Amino acid sequence: MRKGGRAAPVFEVAGTGVEVFAAAARKLRRAVPYDAGAWFGTDPATVLPTTPMRVENIEPVHCESYWHREYHMEDVLTFRDVARSTGAAGTLRQATGGSPGRSARYQEFMRPQGYADNLRAAFRIGESAWGVVDLFRFADRPPFDERDLRHIAALAPGIALSLAGLAVTSGRGKPGEAAEPPGTALFDDDDRVTLADAHAERWFTELCGSPLDNPATSLRTAAVYSVVARARAVAAERESGPAVVRLRGDNGRWFSIHASVLYDRRRQPGPVSVVIEPATSGQIVPLIVEAYSLTPREREVTECVARGHNTSEIATRLHLSPHTVRDHLKAIFTKVDVGSRGELVAKLFGDHYNPRMHAPDAELVHVYRS
Repeated sequence: MRKGGRAAPVFEVAGTGVEVFAAAARKLRRAVPYDAGAWFGTDPATVLPTTPMRVENIEPVHCESYWHREYHMEDVLTFRDVARSTGAAGTLRQATGGSPGRSARYQEFMRPQGYADNLRAAFRIGESAWGVVDLFRFADRPPFDERDLRHIAALAPGIALSLAGLAVTSGRGKPGEAAEPPGTALFDDDDRVTLADAHAERWFTELCGSPLDNPATSLRTAAVYSVVARARAVAAERESGPAVVRLRGDNGRWFSIHASVLYDRRRQPGPVSVVIEPATSGQIVPLIVEAYSLTPREREVTECVARGHNTSEIATRLHLSPHTVRDHLKAIFTKVDVGSRGELVAKLFGDHYNPRMHAPDAELVHVYRS
């Protein structure tokens, strides 16, 4: 229930994927009461938000500032920190030693909204985070405690497996379909689109349902704003690594979004260039392979199979015995649920080329939880 007895808005996006978070929210709320929450699938390579998404009792107007704080400000208990931590979960009061006022998130978002504590957790398989959750409690509730962390830790493995499973749910693209051109857009210092070519307009419209400046799609565009914010953080040397995310649109097509800061001739930072394009098989297959939880060696064997190498050639290239290669292949076939090398290549490299990962069975919906 929202503060003051009003119904709490819930925003969801991304096909049947929202069912994962809807079910998790129902289970978690029984054991760990909370007043507001945000659930995001994440790209395991960057921990940037992707689909599915579910936001409870937080209005979409906070979307841009939410991700601005996440990457532009020094703070504790960031999603990156949580995803890399030993327990993959923590509370703001724990992270600040009982002084949440040290957190920019508390000062600028939580306290004005009446929230007194924050719990964050990552849903990991191994070292890869497939999703995160951000929970808040009003000041009239006790802070989150170790019992709450244990409850969410118990749910986390199942949620992670479900999210990874969404990445390997596929339908075939059109055989021989030609590669489609990328689009480019420029974002100013206020993270507003100032220039965009026709391809960018087309892809953003397909991905978000309408142009980026439409507030009705602000939840979907959270992923876009997060990439822009990360690009600025990388340019300011507050973050390292690429500002890239792989994201599904409503029709199931995968997109790759890459952002980087442009500089003038005096090396002063300027607008952020965002390149968006339908993802290629090379961009999606690593995500698919990771979703099957293949070990590093199994991934190497899979790559060799994709190149057409036989068992002896794989053994030579990887300095293994043929028997060991066959053992790896058996394990790979079991994980990917195929019976031959041909099926393996078809499933990983054929089914996911220009894929339609999900049926277009869900739009952005706005419902109320009593």
